[in-house]
Amino acid sequence: MNYEPKPLFIERMNLLLKDKEDVKKFFEFAKTKPKKSFRVNTLRISPDELIKRLKKYNWNISQPFTNHLEILTINNNLEPGEIGKTKEHLLGYYYIQEITSMMPIIALNPKSEDTLLDLCASPGSKTTQAAAMMNNRGLIIANDVSMGRITILSSNLEKCGITNTITTLHDGLDLCRRLNRMNFIFDKILVDAPCSGEGNVRLSPRTFLEWSEGMLERFGKKQKKLASAAVELLKVGGEMI
Repeated sequence: MNYEPKPLFIERMNLLLKDKEDVKKFFEFAKTKPKKSFRVNTLRISPDELIKRLKKYNWNISQPFTNHLEILTINNNLEPGEIGKTKEHLLGYYYIQEITSMMPIIALNPKSEDTLLDLCASPGSKTTQAAAMMNNRGLIIANDVSMGRITILSSNLEKCGITNTITTLHDGLDLCRRLNRMNFIFDKILVDAPCSGEGNVRLSPRTFLEWSEGMLERFGKKQKKLASAAVELLKVGGEMI
């Protein structure tokens, strides 16, 4: 199905980008498909060893970043769902994750001695990435708001062999208030708040159909509240994204 952007969406992009050529490029690029990407779970296997194992599937694999060899892309076309059906994926040797999703934790750069709060954690892509960067040391508190989301998060943590993470089931604002009363503070905080998905239209063109100004307003208010509550838990000199 071909999803087209609403007139108000186009108007918004014109306001945000201003340059008409950039707007044109945005909508052209939105119609292209991103490369399949995934992240080696270095707690279970090295990038070199995983690449050797995946060669049997005749995947054309690249490592696009020399300073992050755990990030892999597949250059050939795969069947729908093929990347998630391998034995290596079931064993937790790699996590299917968009490169854009990996960027916040790379920027946050958590260390093995850090305490980290992942306030809106499910399904766990960034939580598992942080745990790997921390070598399963330090402490991560991974929170989400519903039992269904916590179940998915816990399953992914278990599959990836994560042992430095405590999962909590709370409304994000309520959890921040509770931790604040306990004087609990963090070196690093990630607030991956619910959002409109505008930056994800290549992967999910349906966003064009679901988008509305009312949705932006609702999400914007929630994001500001979560960010304002979370920053109160940040150590002096700490970092929050």
